[in-house]
Amino acid sequence: MSERFLVLQHVAVEHPGIFRDFMRADGIAWDTVELDAGGTIPSLNAYSALIVMGGPMDVWEEDRLPWLRTEKAVIRHWVEELRRPYLGVCLGHQLLAAALGEDVRSGARAEVGVMSVELTAAGRAHPFFAGIEDHFPCLQWHGAEVVTAPAGSAVLAASPDCAIQALAYGEHALSIQFHVEILESTVDEWGAIEAYRTALETTLGADGLTRFREAAAAHMGRFNVLAKRLFDNWRQSAFAASAAPETQSGA
Repeated sequence: MSERFLVLQHVAVEHPGIFRDFMRADGIAWDTVELDAGGTIPSLNAYSALIVMGGPMDVWEEDRLPWLRTEKAVIRHWVEELRRPYLGVCLGHQLLAAALGEDVRSGARAEVGVMSVELTAAGRAHPFFAGIEDHFPCLQWHGAEVVTAPAGSAVLAASPDCAIQALAYGEHALSIQFHVEILESTVDEWGAIEAYRTALETTLGADGLTRFREAAAAHMGRFNVLAKRLFDNWRQSAFAASAAPETQSGA
């Protein structure tokens, strides 16, 4: 039987991007639930991995978006009790920390643009980042950040304005604040979202979208290589850890 992943989205244009190409090539099936559009999270029994994407909302907006409570509970159950492979990107990174009871809040300064991230000592030693250089460019588009790392996790990457750019929770869960899954269409699609456009113009100026698009295009080949390496590392390491006898858990 082929693997089947569950993907949680929070806006239509923040999908798994190039990760979809990798999943197709590896014969992985996936189901997508778009929570902002009223999607309901199904039984987890059929899924071998959970991927949680980004979105323009914040993890603390539960009164406005009550499905965030359900999503956090599902994430907590998935990583703490089932201990199955988890990959979170941007909001998915913040949701992992929030689901485990840690603090997520607005950062002192938004990170928007093509920016550099540096691996920590733990990141350089972790199989999630095997074969990845210590410093690398990535796409950033966020105003909130994880403030404290969950117990049992390791901080794998940092930037000058955001100390927790990547987390490993146990050996089965990886979350990243930055984006590597992007496509050529990503910047324009996200720029059409009001919250993202406002952050972009506040940070980069009125002509920021043009400059951001050009910078992303110039780095796209490198982003794609990084995405492939990171996705493969996560699959190999997280699935091996999840299959180990001491971490196996029934649904």
